[in-house]
Amino acid sequence: MTNLGSAILDPLLARNPAGPRITYYDDATGERIECSTVTLANWAAKTGNLLRDELGAAAGTRVAVLLPAHWQTAAMLLGIWWVGAEAVLGDGDADLAVCTEGRLDEADAAVSGGEVAVLSLDPFGKPAANLPVGVTDYATAVRVHGDQIVPERQPGPALNGRSVDDVLAAARAVADRQGLTADDRVLSSAPWDTADDVIAHLLAAYVAGASLVYVANANPYLLDRRRETEKTTRG
Repeated sequence: MTNLGSAILDPLLARNPAGPRITYYDDATGERIECSTVTLANWAAKTGNLLRDELGAAAGTRVAVLLPAHWQTAAMLLGIWWVGAEAVLGDGDADLAVCTEGRLDEADAAVSGGEVAVLSLDPFGKPAANLPVGVTDYATAVRVHGDQIVPERQPGPALNGRSVDDVLAAARAVADRQGLTADDRVLSSAPWDTADDVIAHLLAAYVAGASLVYVANANPYLLDRRRETEKTTRG
């Protein structure tokens, strides 16, 4: 069976490992982070190893993803898929949850006593503050894990009940409709709140071999500058 983490990342690593894969801006804070394909893959591997080794994720594990669009969210999703687990966006019960500090109550409700990891999303890797006992701080825990991973060969559903093949087919259909190619650099501020959002606004670019420039809290007066500086071709 196809592993979705491998299906997404392996072609990108083979084609352009050092090229930018996601460039993340937050116009509210002035943050800019750029991850090459290798860097994104390393973070995804470290995340997958954390999920597998510390939180017990495996094929068929349902992981509630309560995170905004962010470069660390991209790494989290790919890590989930590399261990064969299922990312669950929106409502639905789960076995474990990953969330921001402000969504701890939602995470607890989703997992009913299961494992929860909190992402501070701090650009300097600072841990989340004042977490309850028993909650894993992602920024602290992920550091000790290796940046290589053995992908799960028998993954379960990948995204809100959809199989790996279904997710890939849906992403390729979006990429084809938009005419995306590996030469594109896509500017986006679109949400990743639902499974369809993730397919259309993240995975479609990656299955086409394109790179993504994501702007959170977008200032409309800065978008033309972003297009020029980042040499985007779409969005």
